[in-house]
Amino acid sequence: MMNRLKFMYHLFHPIALWMIIGTFVTRTGFFMTIPFLGIYLGEKIGLSPTEIGFILAVNYLVGTLSSVLGGVWSDRYGRLPVMLASLFVWIFVFIGFALAKTVAAFLVLSALNGLCRSAFEPASRALLADMTKDENRKLVFQVRYFAINIGGAIGPLIGLTLGSSQSSTPFIFTACIFASYSVLILFLMKRYTLEKAAKTEIITFMSMVHVMKKDVVFLMFLLGNFFIVTGYSHLDTTLSQFLGNERVSLYSLLFTVNAVTVLVCQFPILALTKKISSFTAVKAGAIFFSLGLLGFGLSPNTGWFICAMVIFTIGEILCFVLMDVITAEMAPDHLRGAYFGASGLVTLGQSAGASAGGVLISMLGTQNGGVIFSLLAVLTLFALPFLFLTASLSRKKHSSRVLPVQHAGM
Repeated sequence: MMNRLKFMYHLFHPIALWMIIGTFVTRTGFFMTIPFLGIYLGEKIGLSPTEIGFILAVNYLVGTLSSVLGGVWSDRYGRLPVMLASLFVWIFVFIGFALAKTVAAFLVLSALNGLCRSAFEPASRALLADMTKDENRKLVFQVRYFAINIGGAIGPLIGLTLGSSQSSTPFIFTACIFASYSVLILFLMKRYTLEKAAKTEIITFMSMVHVMKKDVVFLMFLLGNFFIVTGYSHLDTTLSQFLGNERVSLYSLLFTVNAVTVLVCQFPILALTKKISSFTAVKAGAIFFSLGLLGFGLSPNTGWFICAMVIFTIGEILCFVLMDVITAEMAPDHLRGAYFGASGLVTLGQSAGASAGGVLISMLGTQNGGVIFSLLAVLTLFALPFLFLTASLSRKKHSSRVLPVQHAGM
């Protein structure tokens, strides 16, 4: 381990190393509280499942609609200033979560949470890319993803210990963690002088609309991804409300299983996908998502819940890495920014999923988990017709040598 740390120390810029460390710490704080927010709102604040669903959905909706801003702001004002401003607002968001009592207050805080994340994440990833040589970028992002998942494994366990589902104190702890990271950002701003990013293509909403109008294949792909993201959203939203405070320890365990499965299975699974097309792998991922959701609703005990989570996580691995690969290969070089900007719109599925889950629980009650998650599983499978159509249209374009994406792989 020490040899690996020394290797990364010499391979990566100090800012990149501090960014990875900061990512681990802040994601630990994030997963310590946000996954439990749905339970907290129901058990501590006394809100209905429908109200909780809409509060959680606002986070995703605002985050999606403002997804372009982070990259544009970081190009205009600098990576670290945008990150610092986001963290400053984020601190007060988490303090607000600890103090708020009304639906209106939580709606505003949830919207700000989505805005902060949509500003912080693109600036953070752009800074990592800026500070890393081309030949090391794949490695640095793999290390960052590893740090995120370690935080995802540790955070829920700490949250469970601190009683995040019933106590407001963990939100204050998370605010303190983000405040500490702000101090680190200030140190980096004083310690290092960063060059302004090279002028890049400005991604606007209209440019993304133009991309989708001109490229029918990509539009079908986005529609398929919308339903995939809708299925994934239930991990953070519907599942927490379904399990409730009575099984909060199980929910925390499942989050840890999710993170550990990603860490253990990511590279072996992606190695297997080299033998099949990326479209086939993503279609398989949608099926795994659906089976995992069905398993959540039908699981009679902890062991079955764990199996369902492993299945669900395999879908996550198959979909979310290869979706980016396909997008990158579909995009012409001069429009890559617009294509990735447009791909961010599929996270509207997270908002739709959170709302749908909350409404179903309100209508049917948690005692009908089998029915609820069966409906959600079927909704996720709506991705398949669009993905099959995408693959068919893509093959036609590939044969005409217009868009070579038939055998994308990691």
